[in-house]
Amino acid sequence: MSDGGTAETRPHSPIALVTGASGGLGQALAVELDALGCRVAVHYNSAQAQALAVQEKLHNDSMIVTGDVASYEAVTSLFSEITDGLGPVDVLVNNSAIRKDALMAMQDPDEWSRVITTNLIGSFHTARIAVPGMLRRRWGRVVNIVSPSGLIATSGQTAYSASKAGLIGFTRTLAAECGRRGVTVNALSPGFMDTPMTEGLSDRVVSGLREQAPVQRFVSPEEVARSMDLFLSQDCMTGQVVSIDSGVSIT
Repeated sequence: MSDGGTAETRPHSPIALVTGASGGLGQALAVELDALGCRVAVHYNSAQAQALAVQEKLHNDSMIVTGDVASYEAVTSLFSEITDGLGPVDVLVNNSAIRKDALMAMQDPDEWSRVITTNLIGSFHTARIAVPGMLRRRWGRVVNIVSPSGLIATSGQTAYSASKAGLIGFTRTLAAECGRRGVTVNALSPGFMDTPMTEGLSDRVVSGLREQAPVQRFVSPEEVARSMDLFLSQDCMTGQVVSIDSGVSIT
């Protein structure tokens, strides 16, 4: 018999950490979680001004934290700040990510490793600190932001694709470990968006991405962020990849 959490064990105003919240999708996620009643910790690595602008859009108690998720020590420190300022994290959204695209045969090994360390190992760092408390409290939500690149081949993205495919595997296995204690772990796979993460793509690539999708347009960060209500409200959905990608992952 499960001893998992339910709506009865959900905090009245959950504390949410959104990593990489200074970017386009991160901002939308933070604003949506705030609208759902969460108190949000807005994380940034280098874009302090953008993080402050995000916080100004929030209505509930919130705070700004910084640190490189690739460093376990930095993540430990920022979690301590959140606990002191708001309380223990109930909702973790692993949104921090970088892209260093290049054909693998010509890619700098240090750049390849940096993508894996930030996107995949960084998500382990945050989850490793957040999840034990969630398990003790019998309620928690982990949402890992992945990508269609983790599901389909994208030339020039061996590092990014490997990091996101690895994060999908991480999501499913962690979900199996946590479900009995009321902690769900899911992945959210946005389609291509007009955000800083997609800057630098050529017009030819952008047109090709649009044309190959059944819905021939990019999704907006706000459309993707609306899925937060689903993740927070569903006690029995775990280990899933929710794709909001104009159908690109089925082509």
